[in-house]
Amino acid sequence: MTRTLALLESPAQILNLLEWTHGDGTADPREVTAAVILPRAAAAREQLRAMAALARAEGLTVSLYSPRDGMRELARCGAVLSARVCRAATLVLGDPFSQLAQSLLPLSRARRVVVVDDGTATIEFVARLAGRRPLVRWHSTHRPPGRALRATRWLAAREPEVFTSLEVTAPEGVRLTVNTYAWAKARFGPPEVIDTVDLLGTSLVETGVVSREAYFEGVKRLVTGHGVTRYLAHRRESPDKLAALVASTGVEVVHPELPLELHARTGPTARTVISFPSTMVHTLPLMLAGTGVDVVIQEIGPEWLTADASEHAAGFLAEVTGSARVRHGLATVPPTPATGEPK
Repeated sequence: MTRTLALLESPAQILNLLEWTHGDGTADPREVTAAVILPRAAAAREQLRAMAALARAEGLTVSLYSPRDGMRELARCGAVLSARVCRAATLVLGDPFSQLAQSLLPLSRARRVVVVDDGTATIEFVARLAGRRPLVRWHSTHRPPGRALRATRWLAAREPEVFTSLEVTAPEGVRLTVNTYAWAKARFGPPEVIDTVDLLGTSLVETGVVSREAYFEGVKRLVTGHGVTRYLAHRRESPDKLAALVASTGVEVVHPELPLELHARTGPTARTVISFPSTMVHTLPLMLAGTGVDVVIQEIGPEWLTADASEHAAGFLAEVTGSARVRHGLATVPPTPATGEPK
């Protein structure tokens, strides 16, 4: 039986698998196999390949799969992963909302199930598990498929562990383990800090939550009013949107080769880093503690949202912002240029 199998779909999930492996007293890196699902986007694939190489250097076995490359490849990957899931004694999930992961869960005979941090999605995962609601993403506007509810029931019955850097309340039957990023902070940095302002990009436009026009206006205000010179692109941002941002704002677009937590840790890093409501407003304060870097949140108001955004979207983004302000004491930039300064 395979000792530990991890199903992963993002660079951050690989990072958090490494943190869990090095922080868990029972996990031997040599007995951990990571099955990494590659996306279609070239930029996202490059980050995943870079993190896969880092994981291999730490002693993990890493296999890359491309089920999105056509029906034949989907069938091949499904057959291979089904067999591996059946044999795993410990199953680690990077994305419990993943359609592929949810379809594989019924095949598992794992005695131990661990969900490693996938950023703010972890907040939604814990809430949905507690309420026994279908596991669908927070920005979804579609009717939940039956698979999503079956995944909730399957996980709830196995009392999973959640390895997270976020402050969440564990529902009954769930054990929380704190992710302090001890491995990353020991392995990388501290960074060189330079007197500039960086803005972290987001895929909220691509997911249909925020309107393109409102987003562009927000970026322009940050460039002109707050001195942003570099825009660190999210791996899921579309090339045409990034090109239009450069043309309209003059900002320099940077494509990080590693997850932003590690990119910031290796440096050089701006003294002020502005982020839209996202995982970064929770993880970067932990990763950059003691370095002199200030993390600031650009708030998103209801007027930024598209007509198709879910009713849950505004509340979720506000929760991400509010919890980061309370936990880390972060300043914010209001969604409209009423004051122009962090409050």
